[in-house]
Amino acid sequence: MVTMSESPPTTVIDMGAHQLPEEEMGSLTSERFRQLAELVPLAGDEGPDLQVVSPGTGSLLAEYPHGSPATVSKAVKRSRRAQQEWAETDLTERAAVLMRYHDLILSYREEILDLVQLETGKARKSAFEEVADVAMVARYYAVNAERHLGPHPRKGALPGLTSTWEHHRPKGVVGIISPWNYPLSMAITDALPALVAGNGVVLKPDQQTPFTALWGLELLQKAGLPLDLFQIVTGKGSELGTPLIDQTDFIAFTGSTNTGRIVARQAAERLIGCSLELGGKNPMIVLADAHLESAVDGAIRGCFANAGQLCISIERLYVHQSIYDRFVKRLVARVSRMSLDASLDFEADMGSLSSRAQLEKVETQVLDAVARGARVLTGGRHRPDIGPYFYEPTVLEGVSEDMEICCEETFGPVVAVSPFESVEEVIDRANDSRYGLNASIWTSDIEVGREVAGRVQTGTVNVNEAYAATWASVDAPMGGFKESGLGRRHGAEGILKYTEAQTISVQRGMPIASPPGVGEKDFSELMSGALRLLRWIPGLR
Repeated sequence: MVTMSESPPTTVIDMGAHQLPEEEMGSLTSERFRQLAELVPLAGDEGPDLQVVSPGTGSLLAEYPHGSPATVSKAVKRSRRAQQEWAETDLTERAAVLMRYHDLILSYREEILDLVQLETGKARKSAFEEVADVAMVARYYAVNAERHLGPHPRKGALPGLTSTWEHHRPKGVVGIISPWNYPLSMAITDALPALVAGNGVVLKPDQQTPFTALWGLELLQKAGLPLDLFQIVTGKGSELGTPLIDQTDFIAFTGSTNTGRIVARQAAERLIGCSLELGGKNPMIVLADAHLESAVDGAIRGCFANAGQLCISIERLYVHQSIYDRFVKRLVARVSRMSLDASLDFEADMGSLSSRAQLEKVETQVLDAVARGARVLTGGRHRPDIGPYFYEPTVLEGVSEDMEICCEETFGPVVAVSPFESVEEVIDRANDSRYGLNASIWTSDIEVGREVAGRVQTGTVNVNEAYAATWASVDAPMGGFKESGLGRRHGAEGILKYTEAQTISVQRGMPIASPPGVGEKDFSELMSGALRLLRWIPGLR
């Protein structure tokens, strides 16, 4: 275990891509990785196998198939065939699969925690967030799918004569493109509501983290999911993304805003729906009456969970000037003592960045900010003595609008802290962003917190929590305003987006037309009178 107070070496260590020894794989083995890779539906024209290099050590973890467009076609065809029977399966049976999956996830959590850490380099406590998230979402949709999917009676055109119901039919085959930062949560929690709604799923996980998604699929099959219904294709997004969008009936994407625009354009060309969770530059506001220690704790969680590689993490921290000095002193002291490590246990406060690209992005933004006058209060250093992509949790002060780090998403363990004078000022500053994903408000007055939260232009706002309160409230929708995305996951919207709404009405007695012997003018007078009457009858208007 290494803490930030220890001095790093002055040269960068190149860890290479040597095979990770099995004694460092925790509960996993090389044979286990081969078993998972066999779940990919090979089409016969795959390229050379791709490699997963463990970010925490820089060592080769395993190889997996390099899928092709033909692989996507094979997967979609398999899923579509299985989906036809699955859609006819009683909803209670589909929901039972999710509840069994909930139980299995918790029972097998040690293996998946090892796997998530090995593929991502994150600390174990951040990996456990994924286990808890998947379990909660599985349980929620197992219990509430029937309530959301209906059928629901609706008011008919003519009271007593028209009976109307709203039904929700599955889209067919849903395509999912998931990211590397939360490889279990982002792959599986989007798939679960699609499956219980009666769809098939074809998932393209990020090429850095395929085995976590494959593990999630294997456990779903163990829970009773039909073998061909859920397919996973592995490879490069640039090669597989377009074929997936071209052959599925809905697309769910989590990733960068720039790529999200491309996905949206391709989906629009086919007139299929899409949901997009994209970037964020999320603010945290600490009001003058906030409990200081609680707010510092919240900032630590919000800024440095998963080394800041979290779309809803905090990157802008605004603190009222009356408590600014005390808050910053406590925050810097806490951050400087955080421990960094890649070990497969719960001891580390923070893990590694996921790749050299992420490390270079963080370093570039911090160096640019410092060159333009920002001050590093703590952190700000690459730590190759711990692992190839470790970077210290960093607090910056004096960040201005001419710095890239001010407005662009960092997606790393860096936060810019600054004081504010009034609530009006800080709301304006918080909303001065092209993003609008998540925000955090800290205050002792809950009503004030809710009022300020309502004026912040983000899809989720947490009062006296960083991000977990809204994220874990899975009965409520989660998503972004502005350039942070389209659509929502969780709650009713998180399952209904995977369905087509169908209205069925049954007309009894007289038709909605002039009856025999009644002229059109007389009928219009009769209908006008009836409509005026309905306006005054509670329950019918």
